[in-house]
Amino acid sequence: MKRLLIAAAAFALAACSSMPGWMPGGGWTTLVDGDKGMENFNKLGGANWRAEGGAIVADKSPDNSYLVTKQSYKDFQIRAEFWADKNTNSGIFIRAQDPKKIGADNAYEVNIYDARPGPEYGTGAIVNFAKVPVPSPYKAVGKWNTFEITAKGSTITVVFNGQKTVEMTNAKFLEGPFALQFGNHGKALAA
Repeated sequence: MKRLLIAAAAFALAACSSMPGWMPGGGWTTLVDGDKGMENFNKLGGANWRAEGGAIVADKSPDNSYLVTKQSYKDFQIRAEFWADKNTNSGIFIRAQDPKKIGADNAYEVNIYDARPGPEYGTGAIVNFAKVPVPSPYKAVGKWNTFEITAKGSTITVVFNGQKTVEMTNAKFLEGPFALQFGNHGKALAA
């Protein structure tokens, strides 16, 4: 199992790693460490992803945009730190089936979107697959937050700021790259 660590400011991404007992070698594989790690991703869309102030940042784009890992992952754990402003519509897409076309129809989207219409798929939910309670107690706006996303076989668990938001069993997508989304509604930071 790979363990990925990601940190993002507004949407901050920090790292990736393999989990002892799941994969030989164990330990964490760092994908983003402060302002280092852009070389581990391909850019998709027009966002101005860049290293700034110890984080990977995007705050402008004419469209929804993504940083997509160059590698594919099957069983893994992601630890991501992120900051969300009031207009943030972002997320982490895992096990994407087409790295050139990211969306909730061909990947699991772990959402960061407090003000989402259809709040059952707001922050901490997996869009179209695993709902959070309504009204949702999970709010990301105005602070640093953490996601711990674990995917092992068909089971995916999301922990937001230390609280499990969803756990689901679904075998639709079992392997693929993951992507950080800039949803063109504010600033996204990953550290």
